[in-house]
Amino acid sequence: MNPKNPNLARPRAPLSFDVLIVGSGLAGLSAALLLAPTKRVAVITKRAVSEGSSGWAQGGIAAVWSKDDSFAAHIDDTLIAGAGLCDLAATRFVVENAPHAIAWLQTMGVPFSEAAAGQLHLTREGGHSARRIVHVTDATGAAVQATLIDAVLKTPNITLFEQHTLVDLITTGKLGLPGQRCLGLYALDSGTEHVITFEAPQTILATGGAGKVYLYTTNPDTATGDGIAAAWRAGCRVQNMEFIQFHPTCLYHPHAKSFLISEAVRGEGGRLLLPDGTRFMPQHDPRAELAPRDVVARAIDFEMKKGGFDCVYLDISHQPLSFLQEHFPNIYARCLELGIDIGKQPIPVVPAAHYTCGGVLADLHGRTDVEGLYAVGETACSGLHGANRLASNSLVECMVFAQATTSDIAQAHSGAAAKLPAWDDSRVIDADETVVISHNWDELRRFMWDYVGIVRTNKRLDRAAHRIALLQDEIEEFYANFQVTRDLLELRNLVQVADLIVKSAQSRHESRGLHFSRDYPDMLPAALPTILNPKP
Repeated sequence: MNPKNPNLARPRAPLSFDVLIVGSGLAGLSAALLLAPTKRVAVITKRAVSEGSSGWAQGGIAAVWSKDDSFAAHIDDTLIAGAGLCDLAATRFVVENAPHAIAWLQTMGVPFSEAAAGQLHLTREGGHSARRIVHVTDATGAAVQATLIDAVLKTPNITLFEQHTLVDLITTGKLGLPGQRCLGLYALDSGTEHVITFEAPQTILATGGAGKVYLYTTNPDTATGDGIAAAWRAGCRVQNMEFIQFHPTCLYHPHAKSFLISEAVRGEGGRLLLPDGTRFMPQHDPRAELAPRDVVARAIDFEMKKGGFDCVYLDISHQPLSFLQEHFPNIYARCLELGIDIGKQPIPVVPAAHYTCGGVLADLHGRTDVEGLYAVGETACSGLHGANRLASNSLVECMVFAQATTSDIAQAHSGAAAKLPAWDDSRVIDADETVVISHNWDELRRFMWDYVGIVRTNKRLDRAAHRIALLQDEIEEFYANFQVTRDLLELRNLVQVADLIVKSAQSRHESRGLHFSRDYPDMLPAALPTILNPKP
């Protein structure tokens, strides 16, 4: 019993599984379903199973599906978008396995849009040289997630722990044991406010990205970099954290929270306009609206700052109403709810933080620097995205690496799960006020937007680094002395990820892909990854 807080019950016994999966997006659920025939799997997710980023994906999944397309073309498009930093082996691995991933989703029952009976409809997005985006109208992520969640709930060998937030990974190093192996994790049960010990010989981090580190983002509230921060604290290297993709077209409306206007709108002929109706993208890039996201986002940012505009406009009204309702039913309906008829008027849009291209350094099997610990999806840096992610390459990365990771786990020697100590909260008390957390959260997101956004300078990065150091001291003191809460854990992780983003940005003395610096506007001849190592 905690003498400072007698209302807390005694700690529960550790829960033991073959594999722990943290996160319930496409990567996590796919891995769970692939492992379930032979493994006892725990899926740990901090809110409802349906609240991850994957369900928000509108555009689709990139895969070579047409006879007019080729693996070589998809690889080339990915390498061009990645501005020289994509790992060729990882890129080829994902592209060549993408059709198999789509086929698996079809066997699971995902209702992909068809052009004709038995023939998938393919759309095109920015940076792609061909139509290769397999989709479910404009709500691909939601359809895929719904299908996989239904399958998970029917699978006996998968135990789902909703409302459980990752506190930290448990490693041999943290327990004073030899080697560097992950043994399990601690997770906060938001219902009981108890920290539960989970033990397993294999753990997969599939917690998504860290978009909530920025004030404006297309990401859900769950995107707080939990897996990246926990892996860093466990001794894993991270790579390319400076490359934060800002989606060019987030709906600009006071009553619309983080609503994304899909890349496919531009792929189907949408034109970006200034408030006076002038089209501006052809002046920035010969590919105009079909340029990669970093080019389009910087162009919008430039025009907004130059003209003092709150937003720009995306016009698809030249397409027939029947076309818009068939291809973009959710965008059409949501905009109409807000008084915007996209069949008659342009959509107000602004850039917003969208995707974390860097992450935990992982190999082609999803393995990290810590034995028994894997990272997949947006949490990982597989080398696929380089300095800028090509549109719709993210969901397919989740699928391909979920399959590669589970294949590796199936062949790994599991051994007996270690008996781990319960969480010790005997020396902490309930926080007397939580306003510190909300104020620090707001401050962090605002200065990251102002100082570490689409365009960066040395002075801005220095200012951000100074503010982060102050926040880290405050948060660590809070963490050491008070009961953990989900808000505190998320803030702690976001500040850690912000620190990694800034340190990575400070170390890159050039402009490449998503990282644009006014102090270093040119691109260096050699493309080198940014790798940070937590070990002294």
